[in-house]
Amino acid sequence: MTLREVKKGQTVKVVKLNGEGAVKRRIMDMGITKGTEVFVRKVAPLGDPVEVTVRGYELSVRKADAEMVEVE
Repeated sequence: MTLREVKKGQTVKVVKLNGEGAVKRRIMDMGITKGTEVFVRKVAPLGDPVEVTVRGYELSVRKADAEMVEVE
């Protein structure tokens, strides 16, 4: 399952980051790394962006970036 598929109010754990190069580096720089817990706070009406809480702060993630984060 990817971060994009997670419903509002759920907490999930990051299993793997897909993608490569600058995109993967940007996701990791935002604090989304393997083993991190992510709480989905809000999902915009059209699904883009997704607002999550990671490591104690709020973060908005695009659908395209959220699809690269595998969670359980």
